[in-house]
Amino acid sequence: MNGLFITIEGPDGAGKTSILKELFPLLKKVAKTEMIQTREPGGIPIAEEIRQVILDPKNERMDERTEALLYAAARRQHLVEKILPALKEGNIVLCDRFVDSSLAYQGAGRRIGMREIARLNEFATEGLTPDFTLYLDVDSDTGLHRIQKNRQNQIDRLDSEGLEFHQRVRHAYLKLAEEYPERIHKIDARLSFEEVLQASYYAIIEKYPQFFEN
Repeated sequence: MNGLFITIEGPDGAGKTSILKELFPLLKKVAKTEMIQTREPGGIPIAEEIRQVILDPKNERMDERTEALLYAAARRQHLVEKILPALKEGNIVLCDRFVDSSLAYQGAGRRIGMREIARLNEFATEGLTPDFTLYLDVDSDTGLHRIQKNRQNQIDRLDSEGLEFHQRVRHAYLKLAEEYPERIHKIDARLSFEEVLQASYYAIIEKYPQFFEN
């Protein structure tokens, strides 16, 4: 597989979506091959429908293992339908969240266990791992404050979890960043938007000069 698979991760309130909106066109301008942007859960019709079920605040009775299985199911379909074909064509894929999110949110946040979630997703992805991951780090208090301030009527099931849940998620991300320093590049998301955007951009193009003009 000759393409490049880049993911962007972070706890709620880290600003991933806003950064991605500006980062993708900047990278596309200097990419030496085709580049696509996608997200999880979602990216294709089946996975987007599963996303609605997972995040709908009305589904408060959803069991945590059901939630984990739905994420894995959406991921599998997204992978075979969109990500793998693009990578096989030698393209660059920039994806908002991947397996690291499940490890952090379901493994640690829901207390299912990161090892158990890793095994589930090993089956779903057949072992595919991103080449590079940007991790936007923000403390849980700041993240929740941003959610309450900026999202208002767009709060989903995970956003509405309490502080301890989000702290477990962040600690799991930090653990992953320590375990995989060659893959996961941490950026302080408390910095200004422009600083985070610039750090994200240069982290990618400097690491992969074969894919991007510098």
